[in-house]
Amino acid sequence: MTTRFPNRYTALALSMACALLLPLAAHAQSDADTREQQLEQRVAQLEQQLNALKAMIQAQKTAPVQATPAPAAQAQNVAAAQAPAALTFTSAPGVSVALHGFISATAFDQSKSFTYGNGQNAEYPVPGSNGSLSGVDVRNTRFWLDFSGAKFAGDWTGGGRIEMDFFGGYNGTGAYSQQQPIPRLRQAYMDLSNADTGSTIRIGQQWDLMFPIDNVSTSLSHIAFPLGFGTGMVGWRFPGVVWMQDLNHGSSGVKWRLDLGAFEGSWNGPDGAVNNTNYLTAGNVGFRPQLEARLHVQDKDWLAYVVGHYSEVDLRGVSGTTATPVQNTVKSVGYEVGGQWKPGPWVFKGLVYTGKGLGEIFGDMSQFGDIKDTGGYVQAGYNFTPHWSANAFYSMSKPNTDDVIRWMGNGATGLLRNRQSALSLQYAAGAYELGVEWIYDKLDTTSNGVDRKTTSGNQLNVSALYHF
Repeated sequence: MTTRFPNRYTALALSMACALLLPLAAHAQSDADTREQQLEQRVAQLEQQLNALKAMIQAQKTAPVQATPAPAAQAQNVAAAQAPAALTFTSAPGVSVALHGFISATAFDQSKSFTYGNGQNAEYPVPGSNGSLSGVDVRNTRFWLDFSGAKFAGDWTGGGRIEMDFFGGYNGTGAYSQQQPIPRLRQAYMDLSNADTGSTIRIGQQWDLMFPIDNVSTSLSHIAFPLGFGTGMVGWRFPGVVWMQDLNHGSSGVKWRLDLGAFEGSWNGPDGAVNNTNYLTAGNVGFRPQLEARLHVQDKDWLAYVVGHYSEVDLRGVSGTTATPVQNTVKSVGYEVGGQWKPGPWVFKGLVYTGKGLGEIFGDMSQFGDIKDTGGYVQAGYNFTPHWSANAFYSMSKPNTDDVIRWMGNGATGLLRNRQSALSLQYAAGAYELGVEWIYDKLDTTSNGVDRKTTSGNQLNVSALYHF
């Protein structure tokens, strides 16, 4: 009997141990399987991140150098260059797409209503306007897609840009329309580039050569409509083709480039109620593009350029039957010289232009006719630290008084002279920029060709900008 009990208890103990160990073993196996699955998932995530990093590096290697930079906020602070890298992805095989842009907000207070609009597109006061106003404007907000890496024939590669902002107007005129700005196409072009010869051909909607694309006035509030635009600075975006050629390609030191462009014609009418619809303007009569040439030279801390512009418009319109005011045709001719210099913490910018019939490119203060015009701007900026900077600005536009009076009611609106001044203080840190700015404008006008009236206006604004 004594020998049987231990055997019985031993068997029972072994049975109980097996019952307990089996679940533990199963649980251990389950934990091992779970850890293995987690490890596999982590390895897969790391592989995806590595592939994405390789794609970004490849995109940077294949991206062609832009012949002319596109304007963004144009701030000169060193810290502004520390914006986060653009989101890059692929579309067609071998083509990389980079998303760029910025978010802009400006709180403003004005003593008058301004031409081109109030807020971020205010340039000079509406003649005789009264009453102050204030608001917050976000229409400078902009985004664009840069395409690069596409292959063309031989040594030529492709690229392009699609760029939008929100100055397309408002969604209706109701109580809530102001908070619903409409997107606006700014640029849409393709590039064909040859890195061996330093040649780029740009086709599509782009800035004409009179616009100082790499010499725009610095402002956090006035980006899409820069300080002095239409009143000291001219140019506009048109469909066209531009050939950009490096003149001393591959050499060190000063870089020389010649740009030649042909752009769609433009004018304010005629042809009645449809004057700017379906190309029925004097600028589109026959095959008469705007022709421009620009010589650009640049070194490490300075740049300079000279530009010429020519076009001819037939005021009889596309139909050829519209009664013409003053004369049948207008020859639009313009010349511009500008430059930029960065000695140490200073930044100096400026340009001067002269010509006639420049209404089609925002000259003559957007008056249309055979009107002579002279204008320009200067700006001085100083970087106190990598974060803090200040800017002082002045611009002037002086259409010929006799020409304005002669064309009044036929394209001229009596704008005789404008002077714009601005002071700003800016702070930049990483992708963010903050600034306060005061703008003062003084406009001389006539309503009958005899009397003179001066209207002055102020805008005080506070702006914030985030680059992405």
